[in-house]
Amino acid sequence: MSANDDVTAPRAVDPQRLFTLPAGATEVLLVRHGSTAGVEAGGVFPVNEHGDGDPPLSDDGEAQARLVGERLAHEPISRLFVTTLRRTHQTAARLVELTGLQPEVVADLREIHLGDWDAGEYRVRIADRDPLIMRSFVEQRWDIIPGAEQDELFAERVRRGFDHVVAQAGPDTTVAAVVHGGVIAEMCRQATGSEAFAFLGADNTSVNRFVVFPDGRLRLRSYNDTGHLDGLRDRPWVTGSASQPIT
Repeated sequence: MSANDDVTAPRAVDPQRLFTLPAGATEVLLVRHGSTAGVEAGGVFPVNEHGDGDPPLSDDGEAQARLVGERLAHEPISRLFVTTLRRTHQTAARLVELTGLQPEVVADLREIHLGDWDAGEYRVRIADRDPLIMRSFVEQRWDIIPGAEQDELFAERVRRGFDHVVAQAGPDTTVAAVVHGGVIAEMCRQATGSEAFAFLGADNTSVNRFVVFPDGRLRLRSYNDTGHLDGLRDRPWVTGSASQPIT
């Protein structure tokens, strides 16, 4: 055999193409809810029957929800999921109106429970840069907050909810779940192996894309996509500040 026999013959290679869902895979869009109402001085959020702070969307959040619903109506979404908290139902409302999809409630995808600070106190503390809040960011743990849900249990709960969504979706399909900032951060952590809080702070109504392959592999395809909000960029609430709440 001569040296020339080992040379691979030249061949053409197709141009790069846009992503298409691999055969047998499932695409899950985790959408953060719209902006929620603030906390009046000395006030608290409404609390649901499970003890979770349950504020409604703000006027700005309603605007964001309309825009993300109109955007997602053009996606091939076959199923829609929300959590037990009303801000996710309100955010999904425009998409429901446009598509007729009836959302399924997945309790396991609700936000991290913040214990003694769940009914709005967390927002006050984070705005004041409370030392315990700062410590939780440094140590990247929620359960530093008094009475908060244990991080490991939160991670298990969120993955259980995500896996339920995937099972309900089935292969070769795209589904959407309107969830929360902490939930999105946790699933990004699980998909990438990042630090615990690396993806904390996804914008309201951001679209975050995950692909689950037939063998169970999980991949994060995109994070914090807010292209549908471009028309609102000149409004002052969009810019925010580092002290604004993240859940």
